Amino acid sequence: MKIGADNLYAEMQSMALKANQTIRPEISVESTQAVNPSTNQFGDLLSRAINNVNDLGHSAKEITNRFELGDTNVSLADVMIAKEKSSLAFEATVQVRNKVLEAYEKIMQMPV
Repeated sequence: MKIGADNLYAEMQSMALKANQTIRPEISVESTQAVNPSTNQFGDLLSRAINNVNDLGHSAKEITNRFELGDTNVSLADVMIAKEKSSLAFEATVQVRNKVLEAYEKIMQMPV
């Protein structure tokens, strides 16, 4: 699953610069955007991750179909690797969903 380490690193840089702004206010927002040009929102990142999981599933299905139809360019190892990647990506997505729901439930139980 391609979550995007570059995006996470860029967001960490952005948070570090924002933290430095409270200590050193001479760092401007423009310099923050120059260091971190990605302005992805969490929803966009999550949407791309889910689309990537979906693409892996479709890819595994296509490779499996090609193997079953006798395509000599596809080996059994390719099929197994594609299916395992798809399975791992789906399981990771389910775990992220579970953690998000758990966090939401904890927030909802907090006294106001």
